Amino acid sequence: MSQRTERVDELLRQEIGAIVSREVADPRVGFATITSVETTPDLRHAKVWVSVIGQPPEREATLAALRRAMPFVRHELGTRLRIKRIPDLHVQLDDTAERGTRVLQLLRELEAGEVPDTDAPLGESLPTPVARLPHPGDLAEEPPSAVRPPVQRRRRRDEARGRVHGDARNDSQRRTGR
Repeated sequence: MSQRTERVDELLRQEIGAIVSREVADPRVGFATITSVETTPDLRHAKVWVSVIGQPPEREATLAALRRAMPFVRHELGTRLRIKRIPDLHVQLDDTAERGTRVLQLLRELEAGEVPDTDAPLGESLPTPVARLPHPGDLAEEPPSAVRPPVQRRRRRDEARGRVHGDARNDSQRRTGR
């Protein structure tokens, strides 16, 4: 895969994710995350890998809703991106989180001395978070190096001069010199 294709894939992933989260109004979409996009070298087709939180029927409903929304998403990509061709989008379920959860469950069962149940039904696609237990050698507090200081954002030139961007009164004063 060329660097250009990788850059296009990442750009498509970001833009599709933004469109799905902000502009697709279908309530069936639910908790969907665009995890990856793989385009063909000629940019005619793209697989959109989606991770969905929920039970299997909810995941199928979400995938069906996303498949119906892809023409709209493709149209929006055409207005936002300046690339020669917007690919046809094909939605695929990304089940890597589910498989990872299953591996963690099997490891937990092996640690506990249990025989892993290979026919166990899959529940939620992500593990339920549990509180971390204290371990010997843990520090009482976070070391200062673990806490990041707040990042100072650079101000725009207009803001540094005391003007608010888009303020019509300030714009007219600037034009007339008063």
